[in-house]
Amino acid sequence: MSEYGLTKKDWDLFREKISDWQEAYMNKLNKEYIELLSGEGRPSEKFWTLEERIRNDKKDTGVQLKISRSNCIPNIISLLNERAITMKDLEEFSDELKETILKYC
Repeated sequence: MSEYGLTKKDWDLFREKISDWQEAYMNKLNKEYIELLSGEGRPSEKFWTLEERIRNDKKDTGVQLKISRSNCIPNIISLLNERAITMKDLEEFSDELKETILKYC
């Protein structure tokens, strides 16, 4: 392992995959928003519920994050906790990184 508990290969993989992970997560959120807007209820209630959801969701790592090597492992843990990714998404990463991640999840 190297500095911050990840290899150069892990860091390169993370930077390669993060945009696709975020796009998939935001696609999932968009589908939830559509469902919310299409459901029963008053238009004003749906509007304000959606506004609150978006305000909260945009704080998720699956939407935006600070990409730095020192934040890589905390970012992966957040992505897992938000269900933006699963352990299956980490198959190509080193066993050491996966073991580190599992200690915190």
